[in-house]
Amino acid sequence: MQILVYRWRAYNYADICEAFTALGYEYITIEQDLDNYDEEPEFETYLAKIIKQKSCDMVFTVNYFALVTTVCAKLNVPYVVWTCDNPLISMYHKNVFAPCNYFFTFDKTNFLEFKGMGVEHIWHLPLAVNIKRLDYLLAHSDDLIAYQNDIAFVGSLYERNSYDRLRPSLPDYLKGYFDAAIWAQQCVNGGNLLEEMLTVTILEQLQQYFKLEKSKDSFSDLGLIFSTTVLGFKTAAEERRRALMELSKKYAVTIYSNSDTSDLLRVRYGGSLDYWSEMPKVFTASKINLNFTIPGIKSGLPLRIWDVLGSGGFLMTNFQAEIPAYFKNKVDLVCFESVEELSELAGYYLSHEKERRQIAKNGYEKVKAFHTCEQRITQMMECVRKEHFGK
Repeated sequence: MQILVYRWRAYNYADICEAFTALGYEYITIEQDLDNYDEEPEFETYLAKIIKQKSCDMVFTVNYFALVTTVCAKLNVPYVVWTCDNPLISMYHKNVFAPCNYFFTFDKTNFLEFKGMGVEHIWHLPLAVNIKRLDYLLAHSDDLIAYQNDIAFVGSLYERNSYDRLRPSLPDYLKGYFDAAIWAQQCVNGGNLLEEMLTVTILEQLQQYFKLEKSKDSFSDLGLIFSTTVLGFKTAAEERRRALMELSKKYAVTIYSNSDTSDLLRVRYGGSLDYWSEMPKVFTASKINLNFTIPGIKSGLPLRIWDVLGSGGFLMTNFQAEIPAYFKNKVDLVCFESVEELSELAGYYLSHEKERRQIAKNGYEKVKAFHTCEQRITQMMECVRKEHFGK
């Protein structure tokens, strides 16, 4: 089978392509940034030409692009999508209902939502890691001492969020309401309040200050866009800064990020990391690795969780509804419900090395046994073969 992979901005493409090869599939890749991913006639013509010339049996992308559906529907070629972001705004497009699409969503709430809408081919498929790559990298690294930390966080602080730019233009009532919504969301672990708090009355007022921009064929709405791209990222910014500041009062904390960390006075800045060659070293060498899931990911496990565990790292993460389906709390990883609990648990595990190392080992072994990219791609291709090719 020949697969055309359209690569975009996702970290796990190389691991997915390696899995394709390991499983006996051939693939070619194309990369091109576009101004419009819903429709772009010139690129659509180019894409169709490549599919025909190379006799491609299917097209694959991480996350969804409506224009790929347009091309695949015309050529009767299956378009296979594995999501790694939620909510994926690009999926709220009329093209999602085309029968050529095969969606594999990492967030079960996203799967249930679109299944309920009538999307024909959609499955829930969690993310995964390339254990072989990680094992090889870490076994051949002689500089792990440079990446040692007591507590490490790798990720963005979202300090350039759109809420901070919008807030000065809002009337006092909306400022207070949205500030309260952001605080309330931080107090709820494993759930999302933001979209529900955007009532009809609030949205009517918001329309005067926030312009909703979307394509003509999109059916996303103001509540979805604002709760995700505005309030969601601001909530993540507040939660992450608050947690790091609280932890740094008692413990040695390091952050690796492209964000401005100058106001985190007690937190050591470790610079930015290369995802492939450096990030796994931090995960395996640090005593504690942190994960804070953005509110838009309602139930699923973000790639960071799999990356840490697949690197043999000890993970402390906010609770997500799907965690119990794959891991046991305080056996494979450790969940926290609040910043206060996070600080307390961090102190405990920093002083209980044997227990901490065992939990990290358990998490790694579970990922290695059940959650590799090859296993996920096998599941994916079995579904596509059965539904599209009838075999």
